[in-house]
Amino acid sequence: MPKPKSSAIRLTASDRLFYAGLDFFLVFILIVVAIPMWSTITLSFRPNTFIGSNLEGMFLAPWKWSTAAYKALLGNRGFVLAFLNSGKILVFGVATSLFLTIPLAYVLSVKSLPGRKFLNLFVLLPYLFNVGIIPMYLVVTGVGLANHLAAIYLPAAISTYNCLIMRGFFEGIPDELKESARIDGAPEWYVLLRIILPLSKPIIMTIGLYYGVSFWNDFFHAMLYLNKNELQPLPILLRNILMASGMNEFVEVNAFGNASVQAIKAASVFMSAVPMIVAYPFIQKYFTKGTLLGSVKG
Repeated sequence: MPKPKSSAIRLTASDRLFYAGLDFFLVFILIVVAIPMWSTITLSFRPNTFIGSNLEGMFLAPWKWSTAAYKALLGNRGFVLAFLNSGKILVFGVATSLFLTIPLAYVLSVKSLPGRKFLNLFVLLPYLFNVGIIPMYLVVTGVGLANHLAAIYLPAAISTYNCLIMRGFFEGIPDELKESARIDGAPEWYVLLRIILPLSKPIIMTIGLYYGVSFWNDFFHAMLYLNKNELQPLPILLRNILMASGMNEFVEVNAFGNASVQAIKAASVFMSAVPMIVAYPFIQKYFTKGTLLGSVKG
């Protein structure tokens, strides 16, 4: 009896060459990203008594590391308060943005909606023509949001780019699922909550990640609208740490113990990236799926 032919795809020499080049390129990108990150991590754990070059410090044995920089940061009230402020902006910002973006994207995806083209154009215009910093500043201060954490996430609660991606995902959901509920007399809010949202977990997680990264790293709006020290988020404090010639310019002298200034700078950079590093692996499986499905009309 003849053996069945293998269904495996045979690669040509040019295919192997292409994949080898692609692997080399990805490894190169990994090295470019990993070396600065590893340098920052080892610098944050470098003891104040270390004598040697930066290259030698990158290969310092872990049992010779010092946690003085992290103890100094976590023991400093200003850093802890800034971290909590960034956490509040992240949580409330993502919740508010999703609460507003999901209904808007769903409305724009309903093909039978009267005036749908006008609404899509109305949403797209601010994306194409920015009003500028001064009008935005006057509006935010005029409504009394200055020196409130809400000034960071409310003006940017709806991103046109994120809304259009989510709209594309909603349009890809089969209309039969929506029509069957409408025929049974279900209102639109029921269709959205009970049919659309359970099928939209990938795009919700993806857009939530987009919003989360944006709010967590927001520096410019915090510098504009937050003038009180107790309201400054982590990016502002991090800027002060990186730009100040001496740490004593904005914190108490005894708050940092035996930690060096360079170690504290590196530790602050690393700790500011930890929340996104921790969150991304849990969202990664939704990230690719949500982006691809949201970018292709079904």
